[in-house]
Amino acid sequence: MSAPPSTQSPSRLARLRIGALYAGAFLGPFGGGITASMLPELGADLGLSPSAASASLTAYLLPFALLMLVSGTLGQRWGAARTVRWAYVAYVVFSLLGAVAGTGWLFLCARALQGAANAFTTPLLLASLAAATPPERLGRSLGVMGSLQAAGMTFAPLVGGLAASVDWRAAFVGVAVVAALLAVAGLPADPPAGRAGDGAGRPRLRDAWRPAVLRLALVAGLAWAALGGLSFLVALRVEDAFTVGAALRGALLTGFGVCGLLTARVIGSGVDRFGPGVTVRVGAIAGALLVGAVGVLPSVIAIGAAWALAGAAAQLVLVGVNTLVLRGTTAGGVSVVQAGRFLGASAAPAVFLAPYHLSPVAGFGLAAVVLLAAGLLAPRGVSSGVRG
Repeated sequence: MSAPPSTQSPSRLARLRIGALYAGAFLGPFGGGITASMLPELGADLGLSPSAASASLTAYLLPFALLMLVSGTLGQRWGAARTVRWAYVAYVVFSLLGAVAGTGWLFLCARALQGAANAFTTPLLLASLAAATPPERLGRSLGVMGSLQAAGMTFAPLVGGLAASVDWRAAFVGVAVVAALLAVAGLPADPPAGRAGDGAGRPRLRDAWRPAVLRLALVAGLAWAALGGLSFLVALRVEDAFTVGAALRGALLTGFGVCGLLTARVIGSGVDRFGPGVTVRVGAIAGALLVGAVGVLPSVIAIGAAWALAGAAAQLVLVGVNTLVLRGTTAGGVSVVQAGRFLGASAAPAVFLAPYHLSPVAGFGLAAVVLLAAGLLAPRGVSSGVRG
């Protein structure tokens, strides 16, 4: 005898919302990177100089990272499901504003507002995933989410370039349509309001800013500065040493995201088996060796292979850090750690470019040292991590 429709419907709805949660993980990095390959078209259409057009990336990333210092806690106060839904609605409006912008300043404002809206989805999606996942399977679920984030980062330049070959505005309309569908789908579960283990209490900013959470934010920032934020330096290296054209540089950089996409699920299972602290340290050490090698390897093929494998090392660190924070705190702490990650990436050019101009070995060697520092700072497990 089949079950009544009322008992089957929640299960289908839950699966739909889990799928929407993963789609939201894809949308954030995809929307952020969509302009990377359409900068000439943006500049020509909106009257922007090349440097001003490239600011469309920073305009998205900076408010995204800064607002995540508080967005997780605020989102829990307002209700995670309600906050995410309204953030998606705002993302729709700001994406359409970017699509119809007729001036450069208005377009850059739309990009900044997109990033601000995204700050109120990313940490709450992670916390919601943790609330809907058994603890013993959290690493695997975060691996799936990590693979979709890597996919968003990898395919954004490709889709943006294809759209720009017809009309760059179409990419923003498409992003708005996806965000509207996600707003309708909603979240599979509301994260608990209190600290992990408490399950109650009004979320407070000071709970999210505890020393153990800030330690993980520092680990995430150091690691992502020297991995996800280092692609510009890899592009400079292959251009300076081998005079590689733009198309080949783009293909080489894509290897980082593709390898992260292909390995993230396996890495998530490894986190469940060996523990997140172990995977963070392994990823940091492996990443240091691979990044350091980029400064001395003698061929484009070798550099491309090392950079692709660095994408897997980045997933080891990222999934491990996310598991540590999600097992020990709520969305506020997740938000602070994610802010540290993206602030680290935004600081990478200022940190690594000057040493690189002295010597490629110095630039990539410093990145390797930063990664080793991140590995040393990583806690051994949840008991020595965010639960304090």
